[in-house]
Amino acid sequence: MTRTILSSIFVAALIGYCSAFAPSQSSVRETSLSMAPRFDKTSEKWITDVPEEMEGSSYGPIGTLYRAGPKPFFTRVFNPDTYDQAVLKYMAQDGCDRKEAQGNMDAFLENPQDWGFQKVSEQNGAYKKDYANANMEPKQVILTTVWGVGVVYFLASLVYNGVQDQALVGSFHRTMELLGME
Repeated sequence: MTRTILSSIFVAALIGYCSAFAPSQSSVRETSLSMAPRFDKTSEKWITDVPEEMEGSSYGPIGTLYRAGPKPFFTRVFNPDTYDQAVLKYMAQDGCDRKEAQGNMDAFLENPQDWGFQKVSEQNGAYKKDYANANMEPKQVILTTVWGVGVVYFLASLVYNGVQDQALVGSFHRTMELLGME
């Protein structure tokens, strides 16, 4: 009898202890499923009817360039439909707004391994990184703009001078002479 009571108390304490690690109901995000993007099986695409969730309602390609760099920028410019479908799918699965989904998609396209690691860390209790507003402090925007203009100027100058002076052609011919091919 005493052993049964002690076992019951132990099981009750164990259940109470384990439920302490479950998320509280107030922290669970609720979304209106009628407003979330949904998958249309006939067109095999994600669609939305809400203007706040449609393409162009958040930040544009330049925002992607500032937040995550050139890799997601070029993906967004050259594959806009694929990018938009990925954003809508993320919105539907995660229950977030378009800006947050775009930030996460940009971060994923820039570096999938780091993004995945961050998401797993968040599920294990680490801080939630705000990809929607990443690198958008005024100081960071100015610094990025200055560096971007400087790098583009340097590369353009290098190519222009190389073509004008035919430095690349002379170097090619000299290499061919050294190799005994000319």
